[in-house]
Amino acid sequence: MAGELSRRAIIAGTAATSALLTTGAAAKSHAGLESTGLPSAEIKITGIESFDIQLPPAQDGKRFLPAYRGMTVGRNNVVKISTNAGVAGYSFLGATLHEVPNAAALLVGKNLFAVDAYLPRGLLNWPAVEEAMWDAIGRVAGQPLCRLMGGAKLETMPVYLTYVWPVPEDQVPPAAQADQARLVRGAGFKAMKIQMMRTDFRQDVEATAQMLAAAGTGFRVMVDRTAGAKGLWTYDQALSAAKALAAVGVYWLEEPLSRDDYEGPARLRQEVPGLIITGGEGWKGLPAFRKSLEHGTYGILQPEMRTCAGPLTMRKIGAMCDAWDIPIAPHAATGLALAGRLQVSAAMGSLIQEIGVLEPGAFPWDVWDAYRPIFHGARPFDFQDGAIVVPQYPGLGLNIDEKALEKYRVPGFERRGTPGVSPV
Repeated sequence: MAGELSRRAIIAGTAATSALLTTGAAAKSHAGLESTGLPSAEIKITGIESFDIQLPPAQDGKRFLPAYRGMTVGRNNVVKISTNAGVAGYSFLGATLHEVPNAAALLVGKNLFAVDAYLPRGLLNWPAVEEAMWDAIGRVAGQPLCRLMGGAKLETMPVYLTYVWPVPEDQVPPAAQADQARLVRGAGFKAMKIQMMRTDFRQDVEATAQMLAAAGTGFRVMVDRTAGAKGLWTYDQALSAAKALAAVGVYWLEEPLSRDDYEGPARLRQEVPGLIITGGEGWKGLPAFRKSLEHGTYGILQPEMRTCAGPLTMRKIGAMCDAWDIPIAPHAATGLALAGRLQVSAAMGSLIQEIGVLEPGAFPWDVWDAYRPIFHGARPFDFQDGAIVVPQYPGLGLNIDEKALEKYRVPGFERRGTPGVSPV
């Protein structure tokens, strides 16, 4: 039943895309099929490359790019797909060392649009490559990815901000997290998440109580145990923590038990109905998500696009969630890697979209302002009333200055971690 609904949803989205392309409904201000001189069946991938860019340091002392686990501040990986239509696609998800060479061996010379056919042949392992393909497809069609994947259900996406303190959690005063919640609410946001990693979980509960009091009515606080990141809880420990969190009004508890435990979180949902139990960021492909839905493991599913396999697989997961009436709230990052996730979230009508990881005192625009040199015009994302506006530029919605990308290109390749490994 669920698999059939999933297939129907994807077929419907594919049909909508095909209709769009054949009618030539591309945005007039961007290249569409009618300007490439080629029908979609003849648009081929001619090259795949991965390179780093080094953005210049901010001049005003306010903008910054956080370093990813030992990487150089301001350094970003780019995956580029070239086509015989003269249109390129880009991804900022970040590729691993062997991702692009392996993908090129399979995909160069092949049809750009046959994404689903390539997934079982290896594309499932190359999410940044797939995302760049979708960016190229959107640029050829003159439409944002959210429309190509069934139409944007949401023009603005509710978001929450995830903060991680740069010191061990036991050294973070609960009052500091309450102060950050107050700042987040003051900036117009309505939800914030922290890690739940203190040695004594009761101190985490106290922190969340202070956050809720500081931010005021209508503000949501979430916590993330990240499965066994700081040691696995027993079921009884998870139950005690869940009851305490529910008592103070926390909205959700994320990954309180092992990622291969499908029954424990389902029991928690039954025993603590006042708290949502969430998870799913560590699963790859569809089987684990199907199994979790069958077991009632989580009340909200949180696929991570770099782990689950890329935009199309995440869209399929969304269709599966529709079949079980389970909301979806994708895991995400703060920088330009948010772009594809946001587009797919808009197509699915996600409950809420994460923006993380941020350090205390920072807001998303502090990160995004540093990317201005590689864009035409303003920063890549904007907000309305605490929600992010879904960009409507073709592809991933990023108005990229391709000449600037080349300008800031640097030799070398800083090693990325395993896709999907994340602190939150």
